Amino acid sequence: MNDAADVDRGAAGGGGDEARRRDAADPLGRWREAFSIPTHANGASVIYLCGNSLGLQPKTARGAVEQELDDWARHGVEGHFRARTPWYPYHEVFRETGARLVGARPGEVVMMNSLTVNLHLMMVSFFRPSGRRRRVLMEWPAFPSDIYAIKTHLQTRGLDPDRDLLIARPRSGEQTLRREDLLALIDDHADELALVLVGGVNFFTGQVFDLAAITEAGHRAGAMVGFDLAHAAGNVELALHDWDVDFACWCSYKYLNAGPGAVAGCFVHQRHARDQTIPRFGGWWGNDPDTRFQMHLRPDFEPAPTADGWQLSNPPIMAMAPLRASLRLFDEVGMPALRAKSKELTGYLRRLIEVGNAESAAFEIITPADPQEQGAQLSILVHDRPVRRFQALTEAGVVCDFREPNVVRVAPVPLYNSYHDVWRFAEILTTRWGSSGGGGSMDAPETP
Repeated sequence: MNDAADVDRGAAGGGGDEARRRDAADPLGRWREAFSIPTHANGASVIYLCGNSLGLQPKTARGAVEQELDDWARHGVEGHFRARTPWYPYHEVFRETGARLVGARPGEVVMMNSLTVNLHLMMVSFFRPSGRRRRVLMEWPAFPSDIYAIKTHLQTRGLDPDRDLLIARPRSGEQTLRREDLLALIDDHADELALVLVGGVNFFTGQVFDLAAITEAGHRAGAMVGFDLAHAAGNVELALHDWDVDFACWCSYKYLNAGPGAVAGCFVHQRHARDQTIPRFGGWWGNDPDTRFQMHLRPDFEPAPTADGWQLSNPPIMAMAPLRASLRLFDEVGMPALRAKSKELTGYLRRLIEVGNAESAAFEIITPADPQEQGAQLSILVHDRPVRRFQALTEAGVVCDFREPNVVRVAPVPLYNSYHDVWRFAEILTTRWGSSGGGGSMDAPETP
């Protein structure tokens, strides 16, 4: 069921029978029931395709938070050691699940802070400008928060972003970066680069980058290599340890479904975690736990010999509980199975759109067509009345998002989206959108 003949004529008016058959045969279809699906004003479930901005709530998240509230009420401060999941070592519950999620080894992943805070902390340790080697390479378009973080970090180091920030851009007239161009740019500036810091999956286009090749090229150039995995963690398979990545950071409120503003994640390769000479900002929870409470006896910071050594403060238990609930689901399903369905689901949506758009050419998909270069997102460039057309989608019960000036992003998430979801979206997109009245933007801005 991979060619155009298998695509429902429903993209141009049929009934979605092929989508229903796919759902009936989907081994992951039952996991949809593990999530709360929002409802439209008419009482029906929405077509939720916004997991690249905020993932849906696992139904077990409420119980996970309530458990911690109950233990707080029951034990007070003694909950640090007497809670059902003691709070003192709570961050350690992610030692295995976090590692499996991103292809790391136990001890290389810690859940802490927020994404941008973690990027700054990693740059303190792994951006080491010296002489001519002082430039940072990033991609365009990068998420604004990354741009702000890198530019202001350069400024605090006494560097000039206009001079010391190297931007990898698509070729003129193209929407996505070519792999060969990005690698060539690294090679061409090998004697100037101190750090390569790009997104694993581009937030705007949905392009998946070849992280292994980028890491190899960056190290060959003598630079450190780190990634923002906000749109990659829980979306595509990763092998950070084996790829020899120096560090990576990600949020957990998108594909990881841990709730708005949820605690973020951080990977530090074990070869760095064991090196106590690496500069870093210290905090008491990053201190070796064997001496953490000997504050007045041992005033010098002794970092833990793992990624835990980059923690600043004790873990936010209420924020970590939903993430724990969500990662249990990821562990049960496994990233290989999720990725396999994602390729099928996203590919099916692409074919539906292409069939429905064949005659009108009202829009184009700018996400690369190669399954290896796309995750659970398609970015659709709208050529005509983009705001009005997006509003029509919203009024029809579709939850997706709009990026100025004319891109609609949709994320068919394999854990909870069905083939019928994407068929319904494509049917609205290709046969009915724009039929309602115009109006203002209905943007659903991504949480920074």
